[in-house]
Amino acid sequence: MAPVQFLVFLISLGLVLNFLWTGEGEIAATVSIVIKTLLLYTIMITGSIWEKVVFGHYLFAASFFWEDVFSMLVLALHTAYLMALFGGYLDVRGQMFLALAAYAAYVINATQFLLKLRAARLAQPVAIADATPATPASLGAAE
Repeated sequence: MAPVQFLVFLISLGLVLNFLWTGEGEIAATVSIVIKTLLLYTIMITGSIWEKVVFGHYLFAASFFWEDVFSMLVLALHTAYLMALFGGYLDVRGQMFLALAAYAAYVINATQFLLKLRAARLAQPVAIADATPATPASLGAAE
């Protein structure tokens, strides 16, 4: 689901920037931000379930502690956008700038996860290379 959310993010980012530059496409930009936010909520729920299954904690497992902390900021900013939108707390430009702040936090958070995933993948071959190869002597065979 993360690749879908990233694609929606890219489309939405383009729509938001287009609105801020031209003043056109407010509805498309707004709808795209709401869709992006709903996808974010879905990923957070499924991700927390995954963390519970794998690490025994719904959130803040040691392996993903800082990523989860930053995810809370991402969620807070996206939620603030929805509150501004549905509560009328900011004008449309203010809402779009709030969405851009949420998107910047999202990019940082996604980068955190990608770097952790890359590090885990790079560490895996090292662990295999560090293992002592099996020899007939280590397997208990007669020499």
